[in-house]
Amino acid sequence: MYKTFLLTLFSLCCAITVLSQTDSLRMKIQSIIERKKAIIGISIFGPDGNDTLSINGSKHFPMQSVFKFHIALCVLSQVDSGKLMLDQKIRIEKKEMLPDTWSPIRLKYPDGTEMTLAEIIRFTVAESDNNGCDLLLRLVGGPKVVNNFFVKKGFSDISIVANEEEMHKDWEAQFKNWTTPESATRLLKAFYEKKVVSEKSTEFLLKIMTETATGRNRIPGKLPDKTPVAYKTGSSGTNDKGITAAINDIGIVTLPGGKVFFISVFVTDAKESQEGCEMIIADMAKKVWDHYSKRKAPVRGTPASPATP
Repeated sequence: MYKTFLLTLFSLCCAITVLSQTDSLRMKIQSIIERKKAIIGISIFGPDGNDTLSINGSKHFPMQSVFKFHIALCVLSQVDSGKLMLDQKIRIEKKEMLPDTWSPIRLKYPDGTEMTLAEIIRFTVAESDNNGCDLLLRLVGGPKVVNNFFVKKGFSDISIVANEEEMHKDWEAQFKNWTTPESATRLLKAFYEKKVVSEKSTEFLLKIMTETATGRNRIPGKLPDKTPVAYKTGSSGTNDKGITAAINDIGIVTLPGGKVFFISVFVTDAKESQEGCEMIIADMAKKVWDHYSKRKAPVRGTPASPATP
């Protein structure tokens, strides 16, 4: 009974230590947010799985291109089921490529081309290609199919309704595609733990996300060189009132020693510059990195029994 009491006391002390450390991190993040002309949401899951932190974690934020991560997962689920194949060739016609949108595929192949599904996923996720995104949506059956995939997987607080073409035509359409920071981080964690798609598909998408070319000034911006970061950004334009609807980044960051933490940052209704919004994300990611890479975790195991008198 005495040993049980010691174990309980030890566990309580560990929990209090983690809570105290998390409160310290929260204060540092709050200091970044203060006086910023934007609504900011952040969710963090620590490397030990038992410490979490969120600010505006349950608020709805427009995803913009963050939803390409969700779309890729839905596509890969169809690869897992045999409905699609990564090496299947897909013809992209010139008329399918919208001219007034971000599209490295169109820039490289202005008259159309044929490429594998794996290549289209890479362009869509790593280079955030909007034409590739809408092609993938058409391939799986549209936004509703993607949305229903996550509902069936048990993920709430995700709404995927509009494609890239619709968002470019109507400023308000982007707000129909939303998630919460906490939902985004839960999905990152489940994905990393291979609970969303197969191990092969997980490794395939992780590699692509680690090779992402966009948004290097966001989560990876202030981390040590060569830090592995698997991430997906999202960005909107700025309206005639000087308001930017979305500067986002979600990611999986590998710490020294191989453990990871999960982080989702969403910035909306911003009157800051794009560079300023990106700095907010980079500063937060650096605070989280410092917190977990320098933190001494509580010692695990059974506490030693006191010496017998």
